Amino acid sequence: MLKTTVQHLFRRLEQLNGIGAALSRERDIERLLENILEAAKTLTGADGGTLYRVTDDQTALRFEIMRTDSLGIRLGGTTGQRIDLPDLPLRRADGTPNDALVAAHAAIHDRTVNIADVYAEEGFDFSGTRAFDQRTGYRSQSFLTVPMKNHDGELIGVLQLLNALDPESAQVVPFSEEDENLTESLASQAAIALSNRLLITQLERLFESFVKLINIAIDEKSPYTGGHCERVPALTMMLAEAADATTTGPLADFHMTERDRYELQMAGLLHDCGKITTPVHVVDKATKLQTIYDRIGLVDTRFEVLKRDAELAALRAQLALRPMVDAEAEGIALSGLQREIQAIESDRAFLRRCNQGSEAMQEADQLRVRVIGTQRHWRNVDGVHTAFLTAEEMENLTIRAGTLTQAERDTINYHIVATIKMLETLPWPRHLRNVPEYAGGHHERMDGKGYPRGLTRAQMSVQARMMGIADIFEALTAVDRPYKSGMKLSQALAIMQKMVHGGHIDPDLFDVFVRERVYQRYAEQFLDPEQIDTPAGATH
Repeated sequence: MLKTTVQHLFRRLEQLNGIGAALSRERDIERLLENILEAAKTLTGADGGTLYRVTDDQTALRFEIMRTDSLGIRLGGTTGQRIDLPDLPLRRADGTPNDALVAAHAAIHDRTVNIADVYAEEGFDFSGTRAFDQRTGYRSQSFLTVPMKNHDGELIGVLQLLNALDPESAQVVPFSEEDENLTESLASQAAIALSNRLLITQLERLFESFVKLINIAIDEKSPYTGGHCERVPALTMMLAEAADATTTGPLADFHMTERDRYELQMAGLLHDCGKITTPVHVVDKATKLQTIYDRIGLVDTRFEVLKRDAELAALRAQLALRPMVDAEAEGIALSGLQREIQAIESDRAFLRRCNQGSEAMQEADQLRVRVIGTQRHWRNVDGVHTAFLTAEEMENLTIRAGTLTQAERDTINYHIVATIKMLETLPWPRHLRNVPEYAGGHHERMDGKGYPRGLTRAQMSVQARMMGIADIFEALTAVDRPYKSGMKLSQALAIMQKMVHGGHIDPDLFDVFVRERVYQRYAEQFLDPEQIDTPAGATH
């Protein structure tokens, strides 16, 4: 008999150890709370139970999980069924301990309360329990209430079990001393597991908030990048989920755990963190002559000076002819002035068009800019005749495509180097150690011609290749750029199809992107309705 009892206790201790290990592995708070209560019920053979957590202000116990197997009651946690019961105050209005409630009493005095029969127990208020029994036909009898404290001795909750069942007769019996000891041990392990998970969750939220703070800082610097920092991770995760669901083809073996998803999400949010080092006037450069402001206004002023000087010269010529009353000569002078004014206005309109950078510039137009810049002269503020455009202005106005000079492109491109440097300095935990590689690879190309490291497809993770596709598609369709309008779906996909053939982006991932209509889901969430058309090149 003694041997059987010892073996039984040993099995229960093994069960307790297994439960403790399982609790320490659970990442989801609600599932962890459910597992704690279910484990306690299993250990003690209880029919039901409730798990309370202390409110943030430490003044009450909040119902988190309720279970009663014989009644089929499953509330709280992952069930989605709210527990519509008020919190249990730990103290009365006058500040005295609320010892009438057994759960509050156990919490306040840090003691286990084991009650054989609530209907025979005195000293506690079980009116709520009796009302429940009357309403449901249930018979509450034995109660075991155990406070849960973490390793710092702080109360974090209360575990309450209801109606221990005899394993042979299935009759309700009191909770034994063995039940009490095992539940206390479980409560201690559970409190530590819950405390650790809450601490990890708080640290993760702090980290996520810090990441969002970086993106807010970038957004505050430039309204043209904040949306990008939000949209790229969203599109990356859409593509990742589509790839994870793929069961055929080259990506059939690609799968992600919840930790993998979190790691990729963080990489997406941080993929452009290096832009915090990029000068605002480069990021926001909407025209070729823009720095802190658009210098086309200065060029306009010079044209006005040319017009004034031309008019003055014509007036002087006319005045010189007045003593001779030479109408023909005056007419010639006036006609010359009109032609000069027209030429000036033509050159001004031309430079203004060049400044926009909305179209690829032809060589003839680049030559005309240089001719205007060097052959036209104006009298500057010091009264000196000088070339109409500076060398730097001519360099900007002759940019072949876009609004950035090569030096400015290098400055923009440096943001990815800065991103990698910033991320590689951080002491990443194991489950986030790939964030620098994922975030730092979105400007690489499959053919090795990307930057900053010139990686080939074989040298890149699937996740980094995903981020590259998301970054390009977002940039093509974004409507908040200062230098262009957002493309329609058909145009963006056609360009990306050419990029596949050109060795720029991953063909297998782009196939998933198109076949699973990832672009459509993204468009419905982030694009303007007029951008959403039916892409003729959506199949390939």
